[in-house]
Formats: sequence, C-alpha cells, structure tokens
Amino acid sequence: MKGRNMTRWRDPAKDPRQAPKSNLITPEGASRLRAILDHLSRVKRPALSEKVGEAAAQGDRSENADYTYNKKELNRVIARITYLTKRLDELQIVDRLPADTSKVFFGAYVSLEDENGEQVHLRIVGHDEIDTKKRWISIDAPMAKALLSKQIGDEAKVLTPNGEMFYTITALDYTG
Repeated sequence: MKGRNMTRWRDPAKDPRQAPKSNLITPEGASRLRAILDHLSRVKRPALSEKVGEAAAQGDRSENADYTYNKKELNRVIARITYLTKRLDELQIVDRLPADTSKVFFGAYVSLEDENGEQVHLRIVGHDEIDTKKRWISIDAPMAKALLSKQIGDEAKVLTPNGEMFYTITALDYTG
C-alpha cells in the first residue's frame, strides 16, 4: 500500500533518533526551563482554563470554535507542563568548570577554523539548550563528539553529508 501516510521503516537498533540523549544542562538552561514551566503553570494554564469555561458556558460545544480551539491549546499546554516537569527531574546541572580547562568539555565556547580558513564559533550545551542562531550545539552532535577532549591547535575530523571536514581549534573558553 502506497500513500502519503506511509513512512519508511527504520531498524530501531540503527536509527540515530533512538539513541539516548545526554541529560546534561547548564545552570542558565535549567533556570530558563524552570521559568518556562512556571509561566505555563501559573499564567498560561489558568488563563486557558478560564477561556474554556467561558466558552463551555455558551452552550453547544460541538459547534463552538472558541471552545474547541482553547481546549486543544489547553491540552497542548498541559502536555508541555508534564514534559518539562519530567525532564527537569532527569536533568543533571553542570555548574562547575572541568578539572582541565585546556580541553574541550561540556559548556565550552570553541572557535574553529575550517579547511577554507573560515572561522566558526560555537558552544557545546545540552540537548534542551540547542540554539542555531547562537551556534549552540548539543553535546550529542557529531561536531561536539569530534571536539571533546581536544585542545587548542588540535584538529578534529567531522563526518558531514558532504564528506569529511577538518577543523582546527583556535580558541577555547568557558566563561563566554
């Protein structure tokens, strides 16, 4: 049977999306997640509950678009609250510098130079803190795995969709 709802079967043992994610997070990332959870719990959920109650009081719920929309939004917020609560319990906050700050570890700001001489600046953070605009990458990313335990001047080989790329570490900092 072919159709747009068909997906390709992937062997769970070989699927990279099934690989366990690290449970590390920076103190800033943890406080940001707690602030989101607090906002959802104290502000967003009560406001949506009130809107759902008002829409339900208007009568027929089957044709009430306001009720349907707000109920779906409330369920989405509740699911997000549940996820964040469980996730925050699982996370391990890394609030100290590594013993050897001359090597790349979790929380490091790293400057790299690729084969073409272009500079790349990134930070290695937890899975929940990824930010492409700031160039913060997950510690589980291939680039981060290639950089771990390297020092300034070391070369890292990263396998990309376009082939192998080589990067040289030009700077390393933990303070940002």
